Amino acid sequence: MKYIFAVVLIFFTGALFAQQTPSGKKLIQFSGIITDRDSGFVVPYVTITNKTNQDQRYGANYKGYFSFVAHPGDTLIYNAIGYTDKVVLIPPDIKDSKYTAMVKMKSEIIYLPAVRVYPWATVEEFTKDFLAMKVADDDMEIARKNMSSHSINGKIQYLPRDAGEISSTNFRIDQERALNKNMVQSNPLLNPFAWGKLMQQIFSGDKSRQNNN
Repeated sequence: MKYIFAVVLIFFTGALFAQQTPSGKKLIQFSGIITDRDSGFVVPYVTITNKTNQDQRYGANYKGYFSFVAHPGDTLIYNAIGYTDKVVLIPPDIKDSKYTAMVKMKSEIIYLPAVRVYPWATVEEFTKDFLAMKVADDDMEIARKNMSSHSINGKIQYLPRDAGEISSTNFRIDQERALNKNMVQSNPLLNPFAWGKLMQQIFSGDKSRQNNN
């Protein structure tokens, strides 16, 4: 009876072990962290698919950490939004019951076509605005406006004088002073002829008043 119970126990243990390790493969605890290949930042919530074990799926946490039971030689596929799928093969010659790996994923760059936005909803609105548009002046028209008398007079009123104009004005003033420095203006109060003319005008005024009376 003891022998029969031992045989049954051995058979049950072997069947249970066979279910946990199909095809005689041993189990390992596979752990690691998933990071970006360029920046080194962790990639959160990555989906891991074990293609060897009937597409069994696992998920990494928000820190990019994952840990699950796998077999040596299993092929794993890591996929996340915005990243290129990463294929990782667990080495088949692992002797330890634990295996750790740093998985680096490459960000996927998607080039979108350029979009040009127009402010017109219809072709009719574009035609209306185009016909009402004021065309800019060409070089000849701009030069003609700048050389007009109105433009030049406005610039004379507001633009400061240059060095040549200031020097010419100062030279003319100095020349006039040099020519007139010997010419002394006489005081009319000291001129006897002026006094005589004044007295004559006074006498003429008195005579005219007497004749009127």
